[in-house]
Amino acid sequence: MLILPPGTQIVTRIERRKLNSTSFYPVGAVGVIVKAPDDGSHSYLIQFPDGGESAFQRHEFSIRKHFQREGYEVAADALADFNLYKYVIYRCIVGSRAYGLDHEDSDVDRRGIYLPPAELHWSLFGVPEQLENKENEECYWELQKFLTLALKANPNILECLFTPIVETVTPLAQELLDMRGAFLSKLVYQTYNGYVMSQFKKIEQDIRNHGQVKWKHAMHLIRLLMSGINLLKEGVLTVQVGEQRDALLAIRYGERTWEAVNAWRIQLHAEFDAALQATKLPDRPDYEQVNAFLIQARRSQIKN
Repeated sequence: MLILPPGTQIVTRIERRKLNSTSFYPVGAVGVIVKAPDDGSHSYLIQFPDGGESAFQRHEFSIRKHFQREGYEVAADALADFNLYKYVIYRCIVGSRAYGLDHEDSDVDRRGIYLPPAELHWSLFGVPEQLENKENEECYWELQKFLTLALKANPNILECLFTPIVETVTPLAQELLDMRGAFLSKLVYQTYNGYVMSQFKKIEQDIRNHGQVKWKHAMHLIRLLMSGINLLKEGVLTVQVGEQRDALLAIRYGERTWEAVNAWRIQLHAEFDAALQATKLPDRPDYEQVNAFLIQARRSQIKN
């Protein structure tokens, strides 16, 4: 058992007579440990604000900062047991199966959005920004978190909005899909470019340190650049790789040299630069439209 050090503030759980007195320290009295035992079977000497002292076993008091959290933690645990998955309003499949780069052993990566009742969202404990089940490769973002990431042109989130494989979509989620163009802007250029540049540096570091190339990761980075270029040119995000499938899989299976892959990346960066100059996408996404949708969605969760 952990021995608490002198100086630790405590709250009493029992009533205890004061030493050399007929009066008592009540349940809930605050004191401080002035002498700790050598083991868990002996008492602590506790000093109280009046200067008096008394002996308490460890189970007869709580650490003050823990005591103050006890009721809160019990209620928060109850919320954790609440089945938030039943509030999923949008479920889709992303990753290799959505890109058209899958094989028979590919994982099924499910992503989506959940919208909790107003009472839970407004509660003292709030709701988690995302629900994640790693065993089943599932992740669902709370609506506001999802919208915020989409407005920042997060590639994973945008792909959720444009994936061709949708399993669950409520009427409210369909409204979101119908306005998904509001999230598309020139921010895609900065987000996609920046991510690919940083990840290629990490791959190159792995090559220097371990002499190995993470080919699958490299393939998806090339795919991401191609997707971003097409988005700036066409004004829509195409998730499936189409005719580029064989060229991308050649990277995945190490059939191209690292030098060739890196040269392709540099070429794609140049194409990205040119696409930025010619794109008709706005500088920023439509924050007002997205905000209005969020408010509408929140109101829909208020019980009449």
